[in-house]
Amino acid sequence: MRVLKLGDKGADVKEVQQRLLQLGFSPGTPDGDFGSNTKAAVGSFQRSMGLVVDGVAGAATQRALGLISHDEFIKHVSVIPRVTVDIVSRMFAGAPRQNIEQHLPFVLKALEEPELVDKPMVLMALATIRAETGSFEPISEFPSKFNTAPPGPPFNLYDKRTDLGNLGPPDGERYKGRGFVQLTGRDNYQRYGQKIGLGNQLIDNPDLANSSQVAAQLLACFIKDREKKIRDALQQGRLDLARKLVNGGSFGLAQFEKAYKTGAQLI
Repeated sequence: MRVLKLGDKGADVKEVQQRLLQLGFSPGTPDGDFGSNTKAAVGSFQRSMGLVVDGVAGAATQRALGLISHDEFIKHVSVIPRVTVDIVSRMFAGAPRQNIEQHLPFVLKALEEPELVDKPMVLMALATIRAETGSFEPISEFPSKFNTAPPGPPFNLYDKRTDLGNLGPPDGERYKGRGFVQLTGRDNYQRYGQKIGLGNQLIDNPDLANSSQVAAQLLACFIKDREKKIRDALQQGRLDLARKLVNGGSFGLAQFEKAYKTGAQLI
């Protein structure tokens, strides 16, 4: 695979042009000549997919066009081999090193299947963990004034949250936030459990969301669902918006931004 740009010529350029035409992004006549019309068509396609808009058909663009395989995309794009325990330890000041050693392999593996392996998305995942848990381990939500009304029981403010799919006690506590992304609510436990291939196991055993493998898969799946909007936000330098797309607010934003920027310098 070669990166295709303005001025390039060849059969691979023609293949890109033909695929763009099929998808409704006309590059003009598919003649194997990467001219200004092809660059404009590539840019329009990239914008529609939430990719970096540079008019260059690199690995991410060719993968989105369906022209290269998963394995080839990973080979050309992935920064995961460069993500070490030492680097993540510097992103997670104060986190026990043993937590990073234990959980990081599961996180990196979980990012590979949905192809969230480029630098911005790997940083997004790691910074999300920093904002949600701090200690680089899956955790359960604590009772607070935001989820519990005195005298309790814990999480009673969640019990009848229909927006979360909760049906009443004890759903609030049973489906409280867990994992690297603080998955919350009956609906999310059911939907994302099914998305990662667990069927209804998360509904029946919600504590599974705190296991290393499942927590990592849930994180990757949650980000994948919002990938296009997250990429758009990151391209605009809007770390606050990227954080909001996962959390729904600004909780942990300072930690998220610091971890992201630290990682961007180190990876």
